[in-house]
Amino acid sequence: MRALLWLLLFPLMAIAHPGGLDAQGGHRDRQGGQYHCHRDPCLSNQVLQQQAIDEAEQENRSFSTLYDRREWPHWLDLSGNCRDARAEILIETSRISVDFHDARKCVVDRGEWIDPYSGERVFDASELDIDHLVPLKHAHGHGGHNWPTSRRRDFANDPSNLLPVKASLNRSKGSSSPDQWLPPNKDYWCEYGRRWSSVKSHYQLMVTPPEQATLEQLASHCPPSKDIVQH
Repeated sequence: MRALLWLLLFPLMAIAHPGGLDAQGGHRDRQGGQYHCHRDPCLSNQVLQQQAIDEAEQENRSFSTLYDRREWPHWLDLSGNCRDARAEILIETSRISVDFHDARKCVVDRGEWIDPYSGERVFDASELDIDHLVPLKHAHGHGGHNWPTSRRRDFANDPSNLLPVKASLNRSKGSSSPDQWLPPNKDYWCEYGRRWSSVKSHYQLMVTPPEQATLEQLASHCPPSKDIVQH
């Protein structure tokens, strides 16, 4: 039923939100910030997504049955220095110089990190997971299933979408979007919403209405921007 409603709404959306379309056949509404589909492949992708959501609600299981994590190459050593994406993020975000677990300096052992999801200080790298802020499974269900492997690899190893967080919180979040899960540390809500929106926009991933509503609420936690003084 929901998939049928989407199909009925698409022509109305095309009329209500005219404008240039991207390569996926959609565009982001400049006023509301939502991503709208007007033609294929975006239309077909969104229908498939909604069908998967309906299927999950009926059978009480994960929304994207077609997702295979192995199709998203991650934790790669893209620089060829023996340090994978996890190690690179740990080195980049540590507040002090890190210690390594091995003589080749490939695996990070200790440092000092502030977990943005909890606000807690962490010194042992083994206590941290590297979270995909926009999860791979979520990306898959919102347009990424149609990407070539090269784009999936870029997304899965993009530093702008990676955060060192406590393992328990990363696993608690799972593949949830902001309307389903938010960090316990409310002081990070503003930045969380900003980064989520930035990644989604950059990769032209679809944003659902509940997700957009939550992002707008998160934006209300951001300090007002300073007015630019004209001279």
